[in-house]
Amino acid sequence: MTEIWPVVHAERRALARDLANVPASRWATPSLCPGWDVHDVLAHLVDDASTTRLGFLRRLAAAGFDFDRCNARGIARERRADPRDTLAAFRAVSGRTTSAPAPPATRLVEAFVHGEDIRRPLALTRRYPAGPVLEALRHQLRTGGRLGGGRDRAAGLRLVPADADPGAVLGGEIGIGTGPEVRGSALALLLAVSGRPVDPGELTGPGAGELTR
Repeated sequence: MTEIWPVVHAERRALARDLANVPASRWATPSLCPGWDVHDVLAHLVDDASTTRLGFLRRLAAAGFDFDRCNARGIARERRADPRDTLAAFRAVSGRTTSAPAPPATRLVEAFVHGEDIRRPLALTRRYPAGPVLEALRHQLRTGGRLGGGRDRAAGLRLVPADADPGAVLGGEIGIGTGPEVRGSALALLLAVSGRPVDPGELTGPGAGELTR
């Protein structure tokens, strides 16, 4: 976590800066996360940043151990009437180091995937740090879909993060997994295995259609 938290904090601050001038009319824009608009995603990020291990377990139990219900309650709790107030709350918690009881790499997945959930629909762009994005991708490929991961989606495919340093990829080889190849940026691969849509042409190769189906 000593390596991950500085990245997470930097991403939170960058997202807050990007959202500073978003007009009120754009906050209801549908995000990449099905059923949530960009204001919902930001409220979710406030809730996640504020969560402690014990607090998360209590809230999950109160929600009948239903993750979707727990998330919906968290959004309702943190979403302010004025999006600018939600953004102020996000800034206030951006330096926290509390977390639900989950692997540390989930904080990277949250920062990058939810960051793009918000940015892409608003036509905002960011260049993310390559190493941490690759680590988030690795985590998603180790984690099953029931826990929010992408292992099931990527099963039987070979993912090739075209922008990665060869020495940084598992095994020292540019490619993760076996099967028909899917080539693209580590970020695009991360979004796809996390169940998010990507732009036409971001992913190529004989396995691209299978991954984005």
